[in-house]
Order: sequence, then C-alpha cells, then structure tokens
Amino acid sequence: MTILNIAQPEHGSRVEEKKVVHKANDLVLDGGFMVPKTLPESKSDDVFIASDINAFGRAFRDYDAESERQKTVEEFYRQQHINQTYDFVKKMREEYGKLNRVEMSIWECCELLNEVVDESDPDLDEPQIQHLLQSAEAIRKDFPNEDWLHLTALIHDLGKVLLLPRFGELPQWAVVGDTFPLGCAFDQANVHHKYFKENHDYNNPAYNTKNGIYSEGCGLDNVMISWGHDDYMYLVAKENGSTLPSAGMFIIRYHSFYPLHKEGAYTHFMNDEDKENLKWLHVFNKYDLYSKSKVHVDVEKVKPYYISLINKYFPSKLRW
Repeated sequence: MTILNIAQPEHGSRVEEKKVVHKANDLVLDGGFMVPKTLPESKSDDVFIASDINAFGRAFRDYDAESERQKTVEEFYRQQHINQTYDFVKKMREEYGKLNRVEMSIWECCELLNEVVDESDPDLDEPQIQHLLQSAEAIRKDFPNEDWLHLTALIHDLGKVLLLPRFGELPQWAVVGDTFPLGCAFDQANVHHKYFKENHDYNNPAYNTKNGIYSEGCGLDNVMISWGHDDYMYLVAKENGSTLPSAGMFIIRYHSFYPLHKEGAYTHFMNDEDKENLKWLHVFNKYDLYSKSKVHVDVEKVKPYYISLINKYFPSKLRW
C-alpha cells in the first residue's frame, strides 16, 4: 500500500510517498495507491470509498465490454483518431486562443454544463456538473486542507462547453476523450489504436518515430497534445490570470492524457516539473474516475463553498 502524505503545497507542490504493506481487502487504484474497500463504521462518512464498478455495473474504463454504450464510445474514438492531426490542433489553438466568444464567471460556466453529456465516457451518462461536484466533494473529504485541489476538481472539465453553440459547437471528437501527442508516433497504449492508421499524420515520416519532432525531456508544455476540453480550460485559466498552483494547472491540462498517467507512455518527453506534477495528477485521477455515480450532489448546499474558492483563485469574470 502506498500512502500519500501531502503537505500544504506551495506553487511548486510536491508529494511525499511512503511504502507500507497493503492488506488483501485493499482496492488497488491508478497511481499505485490503495483505498480500503471497507472501513470501520465510525470512519465511513469521513473518507471517500472508491467503487470498483461504474454506473452501468461494469469495470471502469472497460472499452471492450459489449453494450450499446460501448459501440457509441468506439465510434467516437474512430472519429477522434482519424481527425485529430497536428495541423488541426494548431488551428484550434490559434482560433480559441483569441478568447473572444463569451465573458462569464466560473460558476456560470459550471451551470452551462447541465447541457452536456460526454459520449466518450463508458462509465457515466449524467450531466457534467454532477461529475464535477462528485469529484470535488470526494477530494474534499480526503484532503480538507487542499482547497486548490477541490477547485481544480470542480473546474477540470469546464472546457466541455466547446460542445455548445456559443462556443462553436465542436464535434465530440474535438472536445472529449483521451488525449495524446501529435507530431510523434501514436503509442500502442492509446485506446482503440487501430484507427490511427486512417489519420493523415500516420505515414508522415517526420511524425512516425518515437520522438518525432520533439526531443527527450523537452517538457510536455512543448508537445502538441490533441485538442479538447483539457487544453481549452488550461488556456482560459492561464490567460485570465488564475493563481492556482502549477500542479492544479497541470491536472486541468493533462487529466485526459490516460496514455501517460495510466499506461506510462510518452514519459520520455517529461521534464522535472512535469514529473513532480504528475504525482498530483495520480492523486486526482482516483477521484476523477472512481467518484462517478448516479447519486447526485445537492448543488445549492455546496455552492457557497465553491464560490468562495472561485473568488480566491480567479477573477470575477473570465474571457472564454
């Protein structure tokens, strides 16, 4: 069992790990840490208990199970892998980097997510604002003093508003799903890898080697990652002067980069700061993935707390 002893982070936050032997009834989660499947009754309301099945009664991130939902998910990844090219991502970054579509607050954006359902997610078909609050409240239970992490959980998927008409109504494959680098070979760790063969970049000799156009240790900030809600929300937060620590910004930008933080692919591009921030992303991922549930959070009850965090780390209005 790996227990993460996390001190209050400064801007360059670090996670200290201590190895201990785990028990047979511990649930092994992404990132190498455990959460007990059962706790003493007196503790059960104080910590987040991770389920080992999703809202549909299946294992989380099971892309092979036979169901109508899975067929929709696979078709999504077919389209994504064909259409996400280096040139497409470059174009999207330039277009959306103008931040000239809407001016609104973080909470107003949260409320817009009531209109969004993520077709790439095999684990949940609930409105996105519930997923945000489920993640944030689960983290809040286990890390009550890390308010920046609570807020990061709340806002990490806000970029999914790209699916709405006011933000260009982009297709699902250009907004959600696992992300991956462009400008280098597509690693086998990517879900439904077979569909990359139809991608325009697949046979480009400049892009089809392990490093491609990059160098080892160049830093993920210098790598072109497939366009979607992660990169868009990172861009919004950065350009509007958010004071979240670098670990929070890293989580927002790379939380869908499952080939990296779950499978260990593409780590050769990371620099030292990326490696430190990845530890926080591993912590966050448990709550992002395993808190998905049909049990809804009372929005009005928790709203005042999250409004206070938004006011602490963001301006009242942001350009989107």
